[in-house]
Amino acid sequence: MPHRVLVIEDDGFLRENLIRLLEQYQYEAVGVGNAAAAIRALAETEYHLIVLDLGLPDADGFDVCRRIRQKWRTPILMLTARTDSMDKVIGLELGADDYLTKPFEPKELLARVRALLRRAYEYQSEPSQETTRCFGEIVIDYARRQVLVRGQPISLTRREYDLLAYLTQNANRVIPREQLFEQVWGYSIEFSSNTLDVYMYRLRKKIERDPDQPQHLITHRSYGYEFRIA
Repeated sequence: MPHRVLVIEDDGFLRENLIRLLEQYQYEAVGVGNAAAAIRALAETEYHLIVLDLGLPDADGFDVCRRIRQKWRTPILMLTARTDSMDKVIGLELGADDYLTKPFEPKELLARVRALLRRAYEYQSEPSQETTRCFGEIVIDYARRQVLVRGQPISLTRREYDLLAYLTQNANRVIPREQLFEQVWGYSIEFSSNTLDVYMYRLRKKIERDPDQPQHLITHRSYGYEFRIA
């Protein structure tokens, strides 16, 4: 059964081209042109991936992302013509799994679609080689994809969990940025991108006692990150 992709894009020409591109690669794609139609479509049908344009006529794309996350955990690939990095940070904070800046190459969009679907559905179903590990105040159940911090469960997005899991499974090793992109995102992107830094910032806020003086998630400037067992 092919993966179903919902394309939320108000530009009819671009929307139809995205649908044709996805169908060419054996995805089942449905397009809508506004936020109201998008919410109706999600309520009526299960989708495996959402491609969300920020510039919608009836609602701000950030608000749409927020509304989607209140009900669905479907991976979201955000499209934006805005170049301000803060817009990308806000999108990720609201629950988007990845973003792509217009204009983009079709092969880059396809690579991101494949990576998001692989991380969300294929890798998740693979049997875990580990069960539960304790890192001081942090306990990770890899089989259930659950994290406890100081005895309390914390809510992580799929990408936040994947990043934390990979770092903890390689604890006390400095992992280069490009390796993290390859292993967690599933493809290479610009290593100067602040995407990884945003995710690390979010993880620190959730697991560290003092995010400004982290004990576990350590930055190795201009190189990568380490999960240090204190």
